[in-house]
Amino acid sequence: MGFTITTRDVHAGDRAGVAYLIANTNDTVRAEVWPTHGFNCLRWQVKDASGNWDPILYCAPDWETNPVPTRSGHPVLFPFPNRMRGGKFTHNGVEYQLPLNEASGKHAIHGFTPRNAWRVIGLGATADAAFITGEFQLSKDFPQALSMWPADARIRLTYRVSETALRVEATIDAADGKIMPFGLGYHPYFRAPGGQEDVSKWWLTAYADTIWEAEENLPTGQTVTSPAEHDFRKPKQVAGTQLDTLYGTVRPQMMPNDSLALVSSLEVAEGARRLEIAVDPAFRELLLFTPQHRKAVAIEPYTCATDAMNLSVRQVDAGWRVLNPGEKFSAAVEYRLTPRSA
Repeated sequence: MGFTITTRDVHAGDRAGVAYLIANTNDTVRAEVWPTHGFNCLRWQVKDASGNWDPILYCAPDWETNPVPTRSGHPVLFPFPNRMRGGKFTHNGVEYQLPLNEASGKHAIHGFTPRNAWRVIGLGATADAAFITGEFQLSKDFPQALSMWPADARIRLTYRVSETALRVEATIDAADGKIMPFGLGYHPYFRAPGGQEDVSKWWLTAYADTIWEAEENLPTGQTVTSPAEHDFRKPKQVAGTQLDTLYGTVRPQMMPNDSLALVSSLEVAEGARRLEIAVDPAFRELLLFTPQHRKAVAIEPYTCATDAMNLSVRQVDAGWRVLNPGEKFSAAVEYRLTPRSA
């Protein structure tokens, strides 16, 4: 057994390029990464017992004609996840203004990385896995935004595909050596392994005690105990719950001999496998979101809360990070498929 990486020409919206296809030689696992569209791992699929492809990552059926950057696959959110109030923040006494690209037109959302092309800087395959590494740097890949951030933000991200997992490894620094604030988030749209399309019957777990109180999807600065409807500390069917909820006090479940900790899971009663989300401790917040089509659940690990840059000015512990000159940040997240007992 082994893994291979091939390419194919792709076109979505007004942008053409090359997609990288990762697969094992047993033809039971495959993934597809689109550098031209935010280095999105657009598809991750495994074969079920009947030999049918089971899509673990959801991809919108109209992707090729309407490739909305944060509505399919595994969008990468950097240098901040979710919303920034008014698109403004202050760092070292300097105020920065970002485009107001959130749906309401009032706020900035999801940073620079999901809407722009990345560069592939490495790839490889072994008997057990294959990987592809991409890089996004403001001055090289979106220079018109360089003045909108305090430093030349750079992220190198690796997707590592094995038979049972999709691992995401990130390293972040300032390419110009300046002090750099940032937050990192992932916005994957998951389907329950072996699941039917009815999201209401999926069983969801999220190990979090509190949610961030919010007004218009922006945290007020206070956390409150999760109300019963949004309490998924024990496996519970999604049912009719509408989720666009940022969880604050996340309590990851540590596993023996594992540097990552279990923070969430997704499964169906008739499925043979469970999807588990394991994170580095740096991912301290978790957002759960059910899109209107209700054919997926977004389980989003964040290193900080929504609008953390502005909350931090108010002395709210929201996870906003600042790298010193020459400092680097590295952390991993892993999405795992494990056997499900009855």
